[in-house]
Amino acid sequence: MAATPRPPTALYDYPKYWAECLLPTPFLPMSREEMDQLGWDSCDVILVTGDAYVDHPSFGMAVIGRVLEAQGYRVGIISQPDWRDAESFRALGKPNLYFGVTAGNMDSMINRYTADRRLRHDDAYTAGDLGGKRPDRAVTVYTQKCREAFADVPVVAGGIEASLRRLAHYDYWSESVKRSVLIDSTADILLYGNAERAMVELTHRLAKGESIRDITDLRGTAFMCRTIPEGWREIDSTSVDQPGRLKKQKNPYEMSKPSDNADAKEIRMQSLKAETCASAESAGSGGEEKVLSIIPDTQAIKTDPNSTYIRMPSFDEVTADPVLYAHADRIFHRETNPGNARPLVQRQGRNDIWVNPPPIPLETEELDWVFDQPYKRVPHPTYGDAKIPAYDMIRFSVNIMRGCFGGCTFCSITEHEGRIIQSRSEESILNEVEKIRDLTPGFTGVISDLGGPTANMYRLNCKDKKIEETCRRPSCVYPSVCVNLETDHKHTTQLYRKTRELPGVKKVVVASGLRYDLAVLDPEYVKELVTHHVGGYLKIAPEHSEDGPLSKMMKPGMGSYYEFKEMFERFSKEAGKKQYLIPYFISAHPGSTNEDMMALGLWLKANGFRVDQVQSFYPSPMASATTMYYTEKNPLKPLGKNNSEQIFSAKTQEQRTLHKAFLRYHDAENWPMLRKALRRMGRSDLIGSGDGFLVQGESRREKEVIRRESTKSRPNLKAQPRSSRTKPRRR
Repeated sequence: MAATPRPPTALYDYPKYWAECLLPTPFLPMSREEMDQLGWDSCDVILVTGDAYVDHPSFGMAVIGRVLEAQGYRVGIISQPDWRDAESFRALGKPNLYFGVTAGNMDSMINRYTADRRLRHDDAYTAGDLGGKRPDRAVTVYTQKCREAFADVPVVAGGIEASLRRLAHYDYWSESVKRSVLIDSTADILLYGNAERAMVELTHRLAKGESIRDITDLRGTAFMCRTIPEGWREIDSTSVDQPGRLKKQKNPYEMSKPSDNADAKEIRMQSLKAETCASAESAGSGGEEKVLSIIPDTQAIKTDPNSTYIRMPSFDEVTADPVLYAHADRIFHRETNPGNARPLVQRQGRNDIWVNPPPIPLETEELDWVFDQPYKRVPHPTYGDAKIPAYDMIRFSVNIMRGCFGGCTFCSITEHEGRIIQSRSEESILNEVEKIRDLTPGFTGVISDLGGPTANMYRLNCKDKKIEETCRRPSCVYPSVCVNLETDHKHTTQLYRKTRELPGVKKVVVASGLRYDLAVLDPEYVKELVTHHVGGYLKIAPEHSEDGPLSKMMKPGMGSYYEFKEMFERFSKEAGKKQYLIPYFISAHPGSTNEDMMALGLWLKANGFRVDQVQSFYPSPMASATTMYYTEKNPLKPLGKNNSEQIFSAKTQEQRTLHKAFLRYHDAENWPMLRKALRRMGRSDLIGSGDGFLVQGESRREKEVIRRESTKSRPNLKAQPRSSRTKPRRR
């Protein structure tokens, strides 16, 4: 397990499995009848998914299925099985190698419940948009049913639901800390992130007869183990980043006091260019027992990720102490760079959960190969004419890259896909546009999106590979854009121009989220975007107007927004177009107080925005903002005595509804609640008619109703029985 690492084998360089002669298939089979038509007696791999099967590169199971098919394996899909009946999991027979289980493109809990925990009745990934076709916590339920169907078949868990639950995590729906999904599901191994590299090697090794229990060295995987293998050296997580004041209980991490110059040492050790690659963290020195500050991660360079691992606080410890939970969050996010990440180990009951470092990102040629597989680009024929909203949204769009280096604390893209951008070649992207034009039913000449997790990070990578491999910054653009980051959008601009010049393409719209603080560094890109690729409206996400909440989100201040707005309006005017910016905001984000939401409401009114839909903060597993929500600590700073900040989070239904109401200040239904809150906050001056007020005052009729209710609530002495009144004085 501690063997010297070797460069990863390119996806297309593996020797093909014997069934290559039977492939490829029109669609991956979903029934025994289809298998019979293909001449198959069995499947080598069966993928179980909570989504409808759409043979398109935007759907994870289609990608994994086609990638394994290209390796020579017979792959079948069981889509949205009846999880109450194990027979549904026997539909394709017994797989020769393993079951691959995923909840689908979305976490099953987020898919089924709103941010206020209300049940949804729709599901964009289901034919007919019907909710309820997948169980809650689908990875766990599907895995257990696979075990029931065929007890001796290995089960591999993957997808975003498993990926974000690989360690102990706060669960918003049960309001508790839950164990790794590996333990609850009993899966043999978990693959996190974009898993093509790990899945291909795992499958080839299993096909050669290797036991899944012995495959412990794959990057991008997690598994349970009873004992630590020989040859590994343990690093206590508190020697990497020490927690602050703990609860009054036995501290299993007694450490010496850090030196006064700890932060300077950390910067020297971790960064080749101190001002840009240091962690952007500051800490004071510790002076009392149990009041500890960050100490330098000198092992970041000295230790070998192939022979050392980090021991994190156990499940019991992070459950019992919010400080240790926040500390574990800091360790987890420090160890996300494939260039320097070390394995993470966490005790959970009688087992350790071992999480290997993230996978090596795919090279451009490999990513092109993944997208060039023979996808039909339509839903499986069994769905007939039923609409699948998620497919309708993406069928004319093209994914040009993966990953995001923004590091927004409320978003799970970085935890899942990583922050190193993986980009396709121009040729591959243009070929896909031509396939859409020639093969996709209903194409009218409009490409609905050229993007990905973000619209404008295509081919934006670190200028220096060595710096990239040693950097531990959680974001390349916060608190400021790193000087080592490539910010020239010329490749994206050139791609836009070449795409819209293709025969049969009338318009190319950019609909993915735009990182506008990056865009303003390249005015030529903004001009190209605004002049040719905006369909009347451009959505961007400032998320808030106030610096306090923005610092908890790791989002830029409003200065970048105003700079981009000025460019947008100027270039729109030069193009002779009337176009609008549509900003998105989050309510109830950790760190956002009632006063912050009031200020945002005033900003919206002053700028003439009336928000129709409001996105409330949704605490997704393993996001840093979720840690803030649960612990009320700030894991973006060292958890020493200088970080005594208590982070307010709107948790009650009343608080969350109020924060929403501030964003929808124009809705008369919200005025009574807002008036009450403003008076309680001492801001009655914002109640009235006119531009300087946030909400209108009560009408004459409303005042009369209030007066009557107030009168009714007063005690009526005349109505009381004589015995309850004061007795008259005797003469």
